[in-house]
Amino acid sequence: MAYGSWELIWSHVHRVLVVNLGMAVANLPLLAALQLTHQPWRHPLLFGVLLLVLPGPSVAAAYAYLDASSADADTQAPVRLFARAYRRLFRRAVLVSAPFVLLLIAAVTDVVTLRTSVLGAAVVPTAVVVAVVAAVAWPVALARVAGGGAVERRLFLLAPYAALRYPLLTLLNLVLAAVSLLLVNQAPLMGLAVLPGCTLFVVWRNCRVMLSLADRARPAGPAVRERSRDASHTFGPLARRSTAA
Repeated sequence: MAYGSWELIWSHVHRVLVVNLGMAVANLPLLAALQLTHQPWRHPLLFGVLLLVLPGPSVAAAYAYLDASSADADTQAPVRLFARAYRRLFRRAVLVSAPFVLLLIAAVTDVVTLRTSVLGAAVVPTAVVVAVVAAVAWPVALARVAGGGAVERRLFLLAPYAALRYPLLTLLNLVLAAVSLLLVNQAPLMGLAVLPGCTLFVVWRNCRVMLSLADRARPAGPAVRERSRDASHTFGPLARRSTAA
């Protein structure tokens, strides 16, 4: 194999290892809490706060690191790029993650609480749908933030829209995440050392494609309508004059 091919392969391995290390360090309190208890649902306040604060910024930083390092695939992007992205995106990633995580927690709680009750048949299917939509829209929203997008109301509509409009990519993301979580649960050290970077690389690519296609497919925004309104104001008097003439 040529020297350049080895360099390309090692650069990809290096990026995956950096993402794995960054994700493990950033989520260390959550991982430690999961080691202390095998029933996290019995401590909703603790794990709710950890889920609100920790995973979102680490995933956004991983996306930003992969984006920055993909500009030159032959070089090894330093670890400090991940740390800088984490600090830069922390606040925005938490703000974006909060609604999706809260919806997911609330929906899962409803499913667990009401599954054997009289209302279960009516509430549980809806709660399951809400949980799935929140879970698949969350990484899409973080991909937009990692790419430089602002935290705005439209983002919380665009992310679910993109995830639902392109179900094959969304299904692939779900399958990868489920398989990764299952393998990490079976072999935590080996799974955390190998899987997060590989899974996030594919999910990041899929989310970028979904956002790009959704941006092209969405109707004209306020700026376009404003320009049309300005044009009507400009040409309206001319049209009225010609009609009068």
